[in-house]
Amino acid sequence: MYRQILQGYSRLFGLWIVLAGVAAYFWPGVFAGAQKYNLYFFALTMFGIGAVLTPADFMPVVRQPWLVLLGTAAQYTIMPFGAFLIARVFHLPDELAAGLILAGCAPGAMSSNVICYISGADTAYSVALTSVSTLLCPLMTAGLTKLLVGTRLEVSFWKMFFDLILTILVPLAAGFLFRRFFRRFAEAVKDVFPAVSVTFIFFICAVVIAANHDRIAEMTSLILLVVLILNVGGLSCGYLLGTLFELGIPQRRTLSIEIGMQNAGLGSVLAIQNFGPRAAVPTALFVYVCIFSAAILCEFWKRSRENASHGETGTT
Repeated sequence: MYRQILQGYSRLFGLWIVLAGVAAYFWPGVFAGAQKYNLYFFALTMFGIGAVLTPADFMPVVRQPWLVLLGTAAQYTIMPFGAFLIARVFHLPDELAAGLILAGCAPGAMSSNVICYISGADTAYSVALTSVSTLLCPLMTAGLTKLLVGTRLEVSFWKMFFDLILTILVPLAAGFLFRRFFRRFAEAVKDVFPAVSVTFIFFICAVVIAANHDRIAEMTSLILLVVLILNVGGLSCGYLLGTLFELGIPQRRTLSIEIGMQNAGLGSVLAIQNFGPRAAVPTALFVYVCIFSAAILCEFWKRSRENASHGETGTT
């Protein structure tokens, strides 16, 4: 019974994010003091993710490495350079530009795996892409941020690199080893880890909203617009790329989701640590935009799949 409850809780990830954001906006004092613990929250999130990963999750990398290379390369080019271009076109202030670019430079969001599953995309491909982009993020996220933000603000590549090692790779490896050496216990509580990760992610977003309460109240529609353009642009480019390479419909959907949805929770943590709370506004907003666009896509693709199956039934 408890497994069904935990699984249901994890599936309602988007709802908890929205509720946490609303709570943080109206009662910022409850969350604001926890800002200094954001790195620890995210490390615990990655431990939980590492504890549910298995060697089988990486099999698509072995079977079709070019597909994973395609998706990873697209993710670390389309989104970072797209964010950079959008920031230039709309003349964003330096801190907001840094936040938007950080959202683009982040690895894939783990929640994208759930979205892919619900929408009928290729879930194994999604897990492989998210895992590989996450493993590469200390080098790629830090390097791309240095390249694209360094002309506007001072960026410490090595500080960000080691922050990412400690926040991503170390807890991810610890979770993976925990599952390996305590397999029975890990299997018994495996549904707890995604629920814990979901809890920490929405708590991180709540902390960012609380820390930026006054700035969000003054936020112009321009920031919402640029975040929306980045998200929709990533989703569209991902699907078009899959079409260009003549991938199947499930793989096209996966590319769309993986490229359009970024780990903006990580981006928020890095923005606060490196550029200050104001830089975290676009990254926090990106989380909510991703959730709403993903929900719309899921519903659209689910309906199109149902209509297709009804059409096939009608012709037989």
